[in-house]
Amino acid sequence: MDAQGRGRADDIDPADQWVLNPNTGEYELRLPPSGAQSGVPRPRRGAPSTATRTRSAPGRDRAAPGRDRDVPGRDRDAGTDLPGPRRRRAEPLPGRRRGRTKPPKKSKAKKVLLWTGGTMALVLVAVSGAAYAYLKHLEGNVHTEDVGGSAKDGFSKDEAFNILIIGTDKRTGAGNAGYGDKNSVGHADTNILLHVSKDRTNATAMSIPRDLIVDIPECRSKQDDGTEKIIRPSQNVRFNTSLGQEGRNPGCTMDTVKAVTGITVDHFMMADFNAVKTLTTAVGGVDVCLAKDVNDADSHLKLSAGKHTIEGEQALAFVRTRHSFGNQGDLDRIKVQQQFVGSLMRKMSSSDTLTSPTKLYKLAEAATKALTVDTGIGNVSTLKDMALELKKVPPKNITFTTVPVIDNPAEKVHATVVVNPNTAPAVFEAIKDDVSFTAVKQKEKKEKAAVAARLKGSRSAASDIRVDIYNGGAQAGSAQETLNWLQNDEGVLKSSQLGNADAPLSRTTLEYSPDQADQARKLADLMGLSGSAMKPGKSEKNSQGLPAIVLTLGKDFKGAGVPLTAPTKAPDVEKSTADKTVCAK
Repeated sequence: MDAQGRGRADDIDPADQWVLNPNTGEYELRLPPSGAQSGVPRPRRGAPSTATRTRSAPGRDRAAPGRDRDVPGRDRDAGTDLPGPRRRRAEPLPGRRRGRTKPPKKSKAKKVLLWTGGTMALVLVAVSGAAYAYLKHLEGNVHTEDVGGSAKDGFSKDEAFNILIIGTDKRTGAGNAGYGDKNSVGHADTNILLHVSKDRTNATAMSIPRDLIVDIPECRSKQDDGTEKIIRPSQNVRFNTSLGQEGRNPGCTMDTVKAVTGITVDHFMMADFNAVKTLTTAVGGVDVCLAKDVNDADSHLKLSAGKHTIEGEQALAFVRTRHSFGNQGDLDRIKVQQQFVGSLMRKMSSSDTLTSPTKLYKLAEAATKALTVDTGIGNVSTLKDMALELKKVPPKNITFTTVPVIDNPAEKVHATVVVNPNTAPAVFEAIKDDVSFTAVKQKEKKEKAAVAARLKGSRSAASDIRVDIYNGGAQAGSAQETLNWLQNDEGVLKSSQLGNADAPLSRTTLEYSPDQADQARKLADLMGLSGSAMKPGKSEKNSQGLPAIVLTLGKDFKGAGVPLTAPTKAPDVEKSTADKTVCAK
């Protein structure tokens, strides 16, 4: 209890009860006798007072060396030699000066801090506890699904990452039973492969049509009882059957994406109809634009031409409609969905959302309840980290595109599509090689500088190249194949094949010391390597104890003699960016 509560506040400023002890350099609380004890004589100077309480930092000695100094006019051996508490003085008469000067403001500020420090500590502890409890609450909202080796275990902030966003047509949730096939097992109705670059300067969101004809590889799906079911492969079927059909889980969809594109998917996020409704409501609606009036009886979308802010049921109708825009097919619906997702991204990251505690609370609740994710990212902390990494990408550098396709030549009445063999491979390679589909000046300059610095200079003769070859993720036998090609076709006779590397690499690398730069440049020419593949500063000794450059064949290796120069510019494809609103036609 403080002094006022104990009846000792008569004309005494509470702040004045904190007095500096010259012997210790610390402020101490000096309580005077209460009114009820006024007849009791005060302790003699030099006798310790039981009412004196010392404040000192935890772990600090009460009598630190060098602090016990003589004070003029006072006895060193007088015990706790403190001045008595100061009483409030009457205001001086006009023209008269006080006998004592006021303490400086800095001193009083320190006293206020001493008074409030304990209270603030309690507040911080309470807030921290509440934040932890709320995070645990959100943790309970997140649905996870174990897809085994189809997904990575965890998430790295230092690498590029690929997330497959799946929108199912499962009619779960209030008010959704009346949409379309109410008995759907939940197919992969909407699919977006989101690639976020390593340097976070750009991202690519590539839509995969639900009616794309593909071969679904064999996959493993965990059942509710914990057992694992092996699901047979399927040929020439729609992509959307990679989920739900025959008990396939999202891991099967991830494996299908890799089989079609060659791109490894790290994680998945899956949402149903409710996600669209709850997320759009949480942010206060999403802005969309229509070039014409729409009245679709199937999706229940009815909007006039122009700009609208939609949420809930209306937002769901907007992304579901496939008879209102373009040729009334799935490919035109994909374009509308991309515009919608871009608008939702802008709204989520807007200052209006980020500065509103109410909207942030609703968004956190809606997002964690709406999504099902793989166990590798199935906690709130990891999901938060992923969101923060994505937030680093400027909206103008988030590109929306679609897998290049052509009409299925096996059909007379075109209802499905197949991958365009002429244009799609370049799109897939650009994503694998972390190439931006937008102009990222900083990255382009960095790459050009690396190429200019590493590839510029003299070349040695092929016969002078001394190289050790490792397989770091290429197909089995690639290192031996490359050795044979270099020795028999290119005259690189001082070459050795040393088996597998310590760890797999996504890209082929060439490591060398500075005095081997001319050999490295010549080998880069032969292999078709870019400057980014060259790693100066390191080499090793071969079996004869002589220095050798190190060639490690990565997953991008396509065969001996096939150039490996990574593209620095993405192919020209139909695309849009997340920073612009386009009116749906």
